[in-house]
Amino acid sequence: MAQNYLEPAAGGLLIDASCGSGLFSRRFAKCGLYSGVVALDFSENMLHQCYEFIKQDKALSTVNLALVRADISRLPFTTGSVDAVHAGAALHCWPSPSTAVAEISRVLRPGGVFVATTFVLSGILDLDIAKPFRQAVQQKTHSFFRERELKDICETCGLVDYSCIRRQAFIMISARKPE
Repeated sequence: MAQNYLEPAAGGLLIDASCGSGLFSRRFAKCGLYSGVVALDFSENMLHQCYEFIKQDKALSTVNLALVRADISRLPFTTGSVDAVHAGAALHCWPSPSTAVAEISRVLRPGGVFVATTFVLSGILDLDIAKPFRQAVQQKTHSFFRERELKDICETCGLVDYSCIRRQAFIMISARKPE
C-alpha cells in the first residue's frame, strides 16, 4: 500500500525512518525503484538486527542500501535532499511527533513525499471524556492521535495534499512538500 504513495519518489532517495528490523527497508531496496534506500533508526540494537537480516538475504544487493543511526528530530541530511520518507508504525513512538515531522519536511525536496503508518484513537478512547486517561498514558508510553491531529501536524509542518486510509485504529497517511 505504501508503494502507491511513494511512486513520485521513484528513482530518488528514500529514507525508511524508525526502520526497526528493516523489513520495509529491505523491500524498498529489493524493488529497485529507488536510487538509494536509507534504513534509519535511533536504536543501535535495531540497526544491528536490520544488518543481520540484510546479511542473511542473499538476493538483496546492498549497493543502494545504507544503515544510519540518527534521531528522527535531527536528521543528518541536507535541506531538500530526500525524495521520500517512510515511517512504518513509528509516529506513535517518537518523543515529539511534530518536531520529527518538521524535520522530515526540512529534508524533503520540493514535491517529496512523507508516508507513515500509526495508530489512532477509536471507540471510547476517542471521546472527550477519556482525555485524562489518554494524557496519563501518553506521558508514560506512546502518543495516541486523533485522525485530525495527524493532518494538523503535517499542515503545520508545511506539508500539503494530506490523505489517509483508515482501518479501525490503523491509519496510513501521506503528504508532500509543496513544489
